[in-house]
Amino acid sequence: MKLKTSLLAAVAIAAAFATPSLADTSGKKIALSNGYAGNSWRQAMLASWDKTGKQAVADKVVAAADAYTTAAREAPQQAAQIQNLILQGYDAIVLNALSPDSLNGAVKQACVAGIVVVAFDGLVTEPCAYRVTVDLAGTYGAEQVRQMAKRLPNGGNILYIRGVAGTSIDDDITKGVMEEIKKYPNLKIVSTVNGDWDQTTAQKAVTGVLPSLPQIDGIIDQGGDGYGSAEAFRAAGRPLPVIMLGNRKDELVWWKKQITENGKYDTWSASEAPGMATFAFWVAQQILDGKEVPHDVPMGILEVDAASLDAQLAATPDGSVANVEYSQDEVAKAIAEASK
Repeated sequence: MKLKTSLLAAVAIAAAFATPSLADTSGKKIALSNGYAGNSWRQAMLASWDKTGKQAVADKVVAAADAYTTAAREAPQQAAQIQNLILQGYDAIVLNALSPDSLNGAVKQACVAGIVVVAFDGLVTEPCAYRVTVDLAGTYGAEQVRQMAKRLPNGGNILYIRGVAGTSIDDDITKGVMEEIKKYPNLKIVSTVNGDWDQTTAQKAVTGVLPSLPQIDGIIDQGGDGYGSAEAFRAAGRPLPVIMLGNRKDELVWWKKQITENGKYDTWSASEAPGMATFAFWVAQQILDGKEVPHDVPMGILEVDAASLDAQLAATPDGSVANVEYSQDEVAKAIAEASK
């Protein structure tokens, strides 16, 4: 009997050494490096990270899930922040980058130090970083043009409101808009301003150019600019154009008000869900857990149409953004799908 027991133990030990085991992440520390927090999307993103991170710590999945935001919207400051996180001994850095290129040196330093880097939303071009990718050019920038073309079949003048200059987000969405609008010669972009994905900034920018503009039939933007744009047109006494929206609660409330007061207001609303920070968190955790993860893990955007408007209004807190948060299982399935 003793011989049989010893033999079974030996087989079990041999099997354990033959089969790669996954790492235990309960002692691992993950940090969020966020370069900007000046709008409702970023605030919702930080809230989602905080909620998921605290639960992961409570469940002993990780030891820490801390968030750091730069005080100024400057890439050199975020690079210094990443270097500080390296010195603080984090095992992974989840990164929403202010610049696709300017942070590459700091990201490379993190990778060389053995730290996992996962970029999302604002991406980086350093090859050692993993990336949560969204086809912003096709599913958002180009899709806004297609949605506008449906609503303006006879064409019209378009005002384009860009986001924060220099970010990969602004570059990708603009690429999609400019490529797609070539297919609709009756749609003409007559002016472009930067709204920084912020209602107040957008309102000021639109107010500044409106006196010099012809009739505007549609507004394409990058999310978070819709309500501010509408307010600029209202204050100027200009006819309300078709405004693409970005899932902010005030935009959705405004959309519902137009339907209630006028019987109809036909538009389309979409954005990356702020909860994509939780998607990136779990990607980092899975890498630390020894899983095979492709360097690019794709995810989609959150769309709101007239049919889903009431449900999203009910689910979205005041001052926030329509949102989806992701579980460990959902991200593990997305990684498996991306690995095929």
